[in-house]
Amino acid sequence: MKKIGKQISQDDQFLIRSDYHKNLIRKLNAEHEKIKLGGGKSAIEKHKAKGKLTARERIALLIDKNSSFIEINSFAAFEMYEEYGGAPSSGTIFGIGKIHNRDCVIVANDATVKAGAWFPITAKKNLRAQEISLENNLPIVYLVDSAGVFLPLQDEIFPDKEHFGRIFRNNAIMSARGIPQLAAIMGPCVAGGAYLPIMSDEALIVQGEGSVFLAGAHLVKAAIGEVIDNEKLGGAKVQSNVSGVTDYLMNNDEECLEQIRSLIDKYGSNQTAGFNKTDSNPPHFPISELYGLFPEDPIKQYDTYEILARIVDNSEIDEYKAGYGKSLITAYARIDGWAVGIIANQRTLIKTETGEMQVGGVIYSDSADKAARFIMNCNQKKIPLLFLQDVTGFMVGSRAEHGGIIKDGAKMVNAVANSVVPKITIVMGNSFGAGNYAMCGKAYDPRFIFALPNAKIAVMGGTQASNVLLDIKLNQSKKSGKELSEQEKTKLLNDILTSYYDKSNPLYAAARLWIDEIIDPTKIREYVSMAIRVANNNPNIADFKLGVIQT
Repeated sequence: MKKIGKQISQDDQFLIRSDYHKNLIRKLNAEHEKIKLGGGKSAIEKHKAKGKLTARERIALLIDKNSSFIEINSFAAFEMYEEYGGAPSSGTIFGIGKIHNRDCVIVANDATVKAGAWFPITAKKNLRAQEISLENNLPIVYLVDSAGVFLPLQDEIFPDKEHFGRIFRNNAIMSARGIPQLAAIMGPCVAGGAYLPIMSDEALIVQGEGSVFLAGAHLVKAAIGEVIDNEKLGGAKVQSNVSGVTDYLMNNDEECLEQIRSLIDKYGSNQTAGFNKTDSNPPHFPISELYGLFPEDPIKQYDTYEILARIVDNSEIDEYKAGYGKSLITAYARIDGWAVGIIANQRTLIKTETGEMQVGGVIYSDSADKAARFIMNCNQKKIPLLFLQDVTGFMVGSRAEHGGIIKDGAKMVNAVANSVVPKITIVMGNSFGAGNYAMCGKAYDPRFIFALPNAKIAVMGGTQASNVLLDIKLNQSKKSGKELSEQEKTKLLNDILTSYYDKSNPLYAAARLWIDEIIDPTKIREYVSMAIRVANNNPNIADFKLGVIQT
């Protein structure tokens, strides 16, 4: 066990960095407060005038008192669908909360946003909720209050494999695997959307609010000429007492939520994965110092050991191959008592045994080889993996190519792809190119992937990408017989840079669900602990196997 970290002088540079990151958090929190208003104050007032609770009020009553709700994908659809008035949080709220001390996935339609209609990203968000439930063997609760598919975008949500219908397919798969699903119909539930609650194990419906039918009164009249109102067609009493479609008839939202709690209180316990946990011990250094340790400029260097010293228990690690492949840190540690294997990009300039200087944040052949072997060890010992990304990619150039960087990089990617223990990823800075893949980006199935507010996710850095794109634009202009002036070139370069940086912003990534949430650096321990605790609910870990790899 090795102690890491040192006292940091809170000099001008530290304070500048600290102010920069705290300001990012303030801006992020301000955006989140706007999102919490859903469709806006007037829409909330209309909703509550019907005697209904808002989606967030429902969740607050459902979870245990004095417990927290870990919201996931809260920035879904951020600055998307503007031509339709926007869709804050995609009109759906989901996350993980405790019900009678049991972790549950909770999904709630926000009817103040376009009557809870489903946008394309809403379907993707609901599929992510089901994925978390499936991977971690968690009960899932649906609080349904939705007008169905947002029809102007029906072609982007209806027919494909990862579209709306996949949700009902997942309902069936989850039921077959014994994952409890409860659905509360607390508003309209129309057409294909009617299958979600009815394919759940048990369905509750609120009288006077809930209704469920394949076709509403207007469509019934148009289709077969029958004149009937929605309540008589598929209201709460009809579906509970006549058709038998729903299982519990509730008088109001509050009674419905209490009934859900009562049902979950009686669930039996399951086996766990058995991940190692001891008493939690705080780091020896304040985690708040992370604000002043991360640079304000993503190209600047910093010592990742100092970051780890403010994250891991007792600021202690068991470092694997400490003197080899130094551009990646591989170490066993504990976070909030949970044993974890950490793979972190080292961001300082590194001096090798031969005296060569290596650039921080770049993965070299020896580092990739070391990481692959470490991943194998963690899988053999059943230790969850934590990837801390601040990576600009793999090393390039003739020396790297002749040394087999592609072969060693492929070995690491193979190990990441085939790893069977839970993987948690936090993007602490840059996440570029193949480095994103090797460090367990979204394509490599991390159980959870979070990013800090200063994160950048792109195929390469902005400066490099903008120069490449500028050359392409200039060549296109030459071919068309037009020469750009220096002023035009500067404007074009600035436009390209602005667009590129906008699209590498973590909010852009969070809007499209490339990451699960943007988190405050001081909450890294909390989120990692939650992720491992949740993953521990699933005892079914496959055997670790590797395919063909070049050694």
